[in-house]
Amino acid sequence: GGTVLGAPHRVVELGETFIPFQVFQDYVFGLGSTTFAPGTYDLLKHNCNNFSNEVSQFLCGKLIPKNILDLPDEILSTPFGQTLLPLIESLSQGSRGVAFGQSPSNHPSQDTRRDRGESPDFLQLNSAIEEVRRDSVALEERRNIINEKLAKKDRKKKKKRNCREKESEGNSSAAELTPDSCSSDSIGRDKMAETDGAEVIELTPEEDTTIKRASDTMAEIEAEERKEREEQKKKQREPPIIFKDAVDIRVEFDALVGLIDGILSPEEQQSLEELHQYMLEDEGSWALGDGFLNFIGRLLHDKSLQTDTRVRILNVLALAALKDDVILLLHQDRREHVLMNYAHDIDRLSPEEQEALALFICNLFENLSSSEWLLYISEWQYCNSTISNIRVSTKVAVNSLLADNTTLQDRGSAIMHNLACKEVFDDVAVELTMAVLQYFNSSPPEEQLFRCMKALVRFCQISPQDVPQLIQMIGPEPGKFRGVSARVDELIDVVSSKLR
Repeated sequence: GGTVLGAPHRVVELGETFIPFQVFQDYVFGLGSTTFAPGTYDLLKHNCNNFSNEVSQFLCGKLIPKNILDLPDEILSTPFGQTLLPLIESLSQGSRGVAFGQSPSNHPSQDTRRDRGESPDFLQLNSAIEEVRRDSVALEERRNIINEKLAKKDRKKKKKRNCREKESEGNSSAAELTPDSCSSDSIGRDKMAETDGAEVIELTPEEDTTIKRASDTMAEIEAEERKEREEQKKKQREPPIIFKDAVDIRVEFDALVGLIDGILSPEEQQSLEELHQYMLEDEGSWALGDGFLNFIGRLLHDKSLQTDTRVRILNVLALAALKDDVILLLHQDRREHVLMNYAHDIDRLSPEEQEALALFICNLFENLSSSEWLLYISEWQYCNSTISNIRVSTKVAVNSLLADNTTLQDRGSAIMHNLACKEVFDDVAVELTMAVLQYFNSSPPEEQLFRCMKALVRFCQISPQDVPQLIQMIGPEPGKFRGVSARVDELIDVVSSKLR
């Protein structure tokens, strides 16, 4: 591209992105209706440069050069800029009111828009935009975490390097320091051996002081690390319950290959290779091509394949769910809904498939973005039913918890706990509560009882009127389980306090 100003003086490369175009397009439309909606334009404070800055941060996690964003302030700081200020403000006012993606016209007032009936397509688009915005927040959080880790590593390396340099200066006549010379075990020794071990060097007071100073530095690093670990634990007070070691990826993948060997098309064979790269070679989700979900769809929905084929691919997907970039794969499924259509039929699946499916859904709670994906409310038609991600997630949780299979009950109670830790709607909380109360008519093991009682506490908070009434109407009384364990008793007290 270009402008009337001709070729650029300098091109700044901000980075690369692997975000699908459809996700990017939805994100841009989301900006057009929120942050950069008509009426928000300001030539000096909220202009095209600010828009470019937002998009750059979304795509590759980097901001545009600061001098570009600061240009208006530099202009206004001059007498000439102050002279132009009234004219600039009038231009900014005239530039507002042009709707995003429409021809320039007077933008209708908020009241006018509210009076008009909103079409289903418009509501669906808004829901899609909201999904993209949530995912962009999750991606940004992930980028910030990675940047913090890198910065922390750099700080540690720098401190260790300084530590080694100080000791090298104090012991230039002694033996060369090893990488662990700065450890708390080695620092503070009164003597150091020569490389041949034959001669012992006595440390001078100055050298001893240098070593003690280095020891203090390492102690500070260790104290910082302990503090960071404690803060991280505080942030994760409500960690999701997941199953990282339920299956072995190599065993599952090899079994899958053996089951489908010789029946795949060239395109499906390519998708299998991409899955190998993603799961066993630790490549990013960018390794998965556009046709990958078609491959998954065939393995899940082709009834001519053995049941074990579906079990194996679900187990592989359950381990993929633990990866922080799995959300990009999930977003590819926004049109066909291959995964959620299959999950909606959980009550028609074999017990083995139900177990593997519950494992997959449960592990999706590992990352913020994929757990939010499970709660999406955008609806579509499937087998004469209107379903959504949250409805399917709820169905899987209820079906698993109330199954006769103990493995399914275990995973179902974990999904129930994980859903309760999220922000679900009142009607979802009520439906899940009914399932928990029905499950309480059995004799649950302590771990599953704790998860479900904890979920019940959360549901009482989400729907403080309906859920307590439901507990009193349906039962059983939570006090029935008093004495199972101290932690369960604490939760029973909380639930009982909510009952009238």
